[in-house]
Amino acid sequence: MEIARHLTIRGRVQGVWYRAWMAEQAEALGVRGWVRNRSDSTVEALVVGSADALEGLITRCRQGPPAARVDSIDSEKADPADAGPAFEKRTTLA
Repeated sequence: MEIARHLTIRGRVQGVWYRAWMAEQAEALGVRGWVRNRSDSTVEALVVGSADALEGLITRCRQGPPAARVDSIDSEKADPADAGPAFEKRTTLA
């Protein structure tokens, strides 16, 4: 059974390859959805997959890539239908 979460990631998460890193992690875990930067310096993501896969991805996201500093991750329930069939990096949302 698939579940979906909408994530807001705060900290030093822009300009440190966070989106590309997250896309690699999601693909490795079989998670679909998307990730994008926001103009408020956060990273936003919609992630869809099994409970175990999402738990693994969120655990990895708390660490992030080497240059990142993750201060917090907010997670809310989301609709799995809002994600496409794969994981994609989206452009910045103004």
